[in-house]
Amino acid sequence: MGPLTGFQIIELAGIGPGPFCGMMLADMGAEVIRVDRAGSSSRRNIDVLNRGRKSIAVDLKSPAGKELVLKLCESADGLFEGFRPGVTERLGIGPEECLGRNEKLVYGRMTGWGQDGPMANAAGHDINYIALSGALGAIGNQGGKPVPPLNLVGDFGGGGMLLAFGMVCGMLEAQKSGKGQVVDSAMVDGAATLMSMFFTMRAAGIWKDERASNMLDGGAHFYDTYETSDGGYISLGSIEPQFYALLVEKAGLDAEDFSAQMDQSRWPEFKEKLTTVFKSKTRDEWCDIMEGSDVCFAPVLGLGEVADHPHNKARGTFVEMDGVVQPAPSPRFNRTKPALTHSSRIPGQDGREVLLGAGLSDSEVDELISQKVVTLPEAH
Repeated sequence: MGPLTGFQIIELAGIGPGPFCGMMLADMGAEVIRVDRAGSSSRRNIDVLNRGRKSIAVDLKSPAGKELVLKLCESADGLFEGFRPGVTERLGIGPEECLGRNEKLVYGRMTGWGQDGPMANAAGHDINYIALSGALGAIGNQGGKPVPPLNLVGDFGGGGMLLAFGMVCGMLEAQKSGKGQVVDSAMVDGAATLMSMFFTMRAAGIWKDERASNMLDGGAHFYDTYETSDGGYISLGSIEPQFYALLVEKAGLDAEDFSAQMDQSRWPEFKEKLTTVFKSKTRDEWCDIMEGSDVCFAPVLGLGEVADHPHNKARGTFVEMDGVVQPAPSPRFNRTKPALTHSSRIPGQDGREVLLGAGLSDSEVDELISQKVVTLPEAH
């Protein structure tokens, strides 16, 4: 199916960026075995981030639980975890122990601050990591406070996605060298990487540190969102001169008046005029005028609307599984096409199958379950 078919990866269950990494790898065809905590009681399978994996619930604090994880490592290509630095070492399933069982194993580590540095052991969340990277300080209204861009930049873009990239890089290298290694993926590092273009712009003297004063941060009238008469919003990205000229035409603006596109001193004036213009029609009316043209235009959609948009429907950008609308796997491949195999598993749901697949006998599996080293969901 997907391009990672044939790779097996162990996921030590966590929250946020770790599951997102696991989702990306599983979406691309890897067999991802999620190791949940023994006794996890959740019976809901609606968590999109946990789709496509098998789940085994293990008591990691028991010697037998530790041995079981090490046993799984023997045939795996990778393992990743999202604990604070030193936690897996204390559990006896750190890089040294796991690579000792399988020298080709790629051991991924997902943290906010990284494995070292003066803040490595401090608690934090996405908002803190993107604050330290410079990303948060660049987002928000002029004269106002920084605005968190959900938790997309730290947890998912700079965190889980960069860890998935690191895991694939490590596994590719291991195929050549025969050696595994540790991937230190820190959200503060990843968020900084995402800011690369803006460091270039700042060095070139075309980026101000004041929020909403630049071309791509809402400072420009041609790169912003505007409210429509029905309370909806539309988005513009008319940067190139030819696209800007089309915006001026389709919005019914005075071409001579709006000709000074890059005169930043006039941006507030132009923005005020555009605000009035877009407030004169509904969102759908503006879609009829601009959507599909080279204005660089799109309506601002809510989560409940995105699956019904004609473009998203045509591409199958969103799918429904077990009653949950969710993004389809991306990116796409023309030959090894990714496909969703199943929705999120209840913790421990695949415990017996995983153990038998690891080479344990039925009696050994029964013993681990009876000792509560491995727990299965209660039958309902």
